[in-house]
Amino acid sequence: MSTAPKLGFFQEYWVDAWQRSILTLDTLRERGNTYFDQAAKEAPNVLGFEVELVRDGRTLPQPVNYVLVRVVPPDGMVIDPVKPPFVVVDPRAGHGPGIGGMKHDSEIGVALAAGHACYFVGFLPEPVPGQTIEHVCVAEAAFLEEVAKRHPDAESKPVIVANCQAGWQIMMMAAIRPDLCGPLMLAGSPLSYWAGVRGRNPMRYLGGTLGGTWLTALAGDLGNGIFDGASLVANFESLNPANTYWQKPYNLYSKVDTETSRFLDFETWWGNPVLLNAGEMQWIADNLFVGNKLTSGEIRTSDGVRVDLRNIRSPIVVLCSWGDNITPPQQALGWVTDLYDEEQEIVENGQTIVYTLHQSIGHLGIFVSGKVATKEHAEFASCMEMIDLVPPGLYEAVITEVDEDTTRPDLIHGKYLFRLEARTLDDIRALGANSPEDDRRFATVARVSEVNLGLYRTLLQPMVKAAATPQSAELLRDMNPNRLRFAAFSDRNPAMRQVKELAATVRADRKPVAADNPLHVWEQVASTWMTTYWESYRLMRDAMTEATFLATYGSPLLQSLVGLGPGTETKGPGKDLVREINAAQRQADLEKQFEVGGLAEAVIRSIMYVRMPQGSIDERGFSVLQAIRRVQPANRRLSFGEVKAMFRDQYLLLLIDEERAIGALPRLLPDDQEQRRFGRQAVQDVLTAGEGLSEEGRRRLQRIDELFGVAPQSAPGAAHA
Repeated sequence: MSTAPKLGFFQEYWVDAWQRSILTLDTLRERGNTYFDQAAKEAPNVLGFEVELVRDGRTLPQPVNYVLVRVVPPDGMVIDPVKPPFVVVDPRAGHGPGIGGMKHDSEIGVALAAGHACYFVGFLPEPVPGQTIEHVCVAEAAFLEEVAKRHPDAESKPVIVANCQAGWQIMMMAAIRPDLCGPLMLAGSPLSYWAGVRGRNPMRYLGGTLGGTWLTALAGDLGNGIFDGASLVANFESLNPANTYWQKPYNLYSKVDTETSRFLDFETWWGNPVLLNAGEMQWIADNLFVGNKLTSGEIRTSDGVRVDLRNIRSPIVVLCSWGDNITPPQQALGWVTDLYDEEQEIVENGQTIVYTLHQSIGHLGIFVSGKVATKEHAEFASCMEMIDLVPPGLYEAVITEVDEDTTRPDLIHGKYLFRLEARTLDDIRALGANSPEDDRRFATVARVSEVNLGLYRTLLQPMVKAAATPQSAELLRDMNPNRLRFAAFSDRNPAMRQVKELAATVRADRKPVAADNPLHVWEQVASTWMTTYWESYRLMRDAMTEATFLATYGSPLLQSLVGLGPGTETKGPGKDLVREINAAQRQADLEKQFEVGGLAEAVIRSIMYVRMPQGSIDERGFSVLQAIRRVQPANRRLSFGEVKAMFRDQYLLLLIDEERAIGALPRLLPDDQEQRRFGRQAVQDVLTAGEGLSEEGRRRLQRIDELFGVAPQSAPGAAHA
């Protein structure tokens, strides 16, 4: 009995290559069909959770295409009515909604797992005629009012998680309506648009290389008043041509047997461009991307209200990454140094700012990656109440894995220890900042943009608007390469009709090539060459773009022509008389509080006094504080708001006059020795929950012992309550 000869490595490789080609084409066919399926839906999204509509923005007095939905908790997941609800806000930056809850390990998933009710703010594919960015902010405020009304037992206001472009919208809303918001978490959100470092952040030069925002206006006019979000997606993809034109398609082709599902899931979101009103996009380009007016306080509402980010009273949490080429850390955090000259101003203004820096994850990974969700997002979700209590100031969140040497792991939620460490504005500046000369270059771009936009509106816009029709605008959108690539591989293309059947045949007789096949190895080598080529092109393109930008807008002649000659400095938000008066009043009120209070104030003041030299706090001490609070009788237990105000006031008293604040402790303590002992034990339990005290901390604790006049027990008590 004879056996068939084995295939040679050459034939084996080409059979596999042909089969992979068919399967890849079939995957692209499915992607194209999904594009049309999503486009046919009224509210397409990629949410992986069941939701129910709460509020339709189209029914508001100023209608918008945003909606508020409640996320239905999966079976077996318990929601704590006392915990503040989470509201996840999706970015409207060209692609479709749902990325914040695309899978179980997501921003929504970790919030639900932590026991928080969860809501989602998404949007519909087409804008309401006439809607503006201000209307969207008003709608978001209305949504928050609705969420708060549905959770009367929650101890604090809703926590808002805003992704990418949603970040600046939520910050604007919170600056206008600071009474509505709990902690704000900004994931990959740009706020300081000129910021960056030379050689690494080319996207910030885009406005200058295009001559300003007149092309934005042209695109909106050609779209008959509509701006196609596919153009924004194209801008994002152009940042990394190696990934766009080679790595992503090759990754699908080379791993088509296992990669198809993940590829299609992502492309369902990424490949579903939405529309914006031309006026919305023009406002964004003029005031943010090119004008950078948000942190300078130059934006005002239609009622004349100044949008000043210093008005925000909620803690602001910033999650950014060194691997993010769309919103680099400088753009995510530069607003802090735009608003404040020294960290003491942050404290005096009553703002709490927390940031964390991921070392490598890309922009989309900040709110898509399961690893980020199960670490950073999960830790923030479980420790958000701790952040809400932290006194005003600038902090970095440090998240470390729990190991066998970690003290008191029973007080830690999950497998990571969450710690806040005090930082200074110099730490933010050390991330990279523009020189005054570079800021003047970007300011020159803004002025040139105004001139070019004015010329376009005077000379060309009337003709463009007269020529544009709804039909021509629709045709332009259909012919956009970022839309056409989906349609070209769908079943609407007659050439693709046989691919589905051919792919089924291939799957039935799949013959994958061996990993060590010489031709397969050469294929991977060639792929590396292609990636290197595209990366070399990107580096050359970015270097030329930067050099052209710096030379053009650094020209003293051009700067002088637009009124920005040598010595002209860009301005921050400046002084605010009302804020200064309010700050002076708060200072005067605090001066009267040194000897006001009782045992609770004495305990909090003592803990802060001992811990201040170390400049850090972690979740273990907070867990003990929560335990102490829970064992108090309900009629004597302080509300979360009262505890938060107490933390803030006691911290400020220590900053105003540390010696006076500590010297006043005996006048806060009760005469009852048992109560004093309980209070001193609480101080002991909180301070010993984490790592050991420094020498200065031990000296301060000894002084607290003397002031309390009682000694704590040797073993923690309230920590186990």
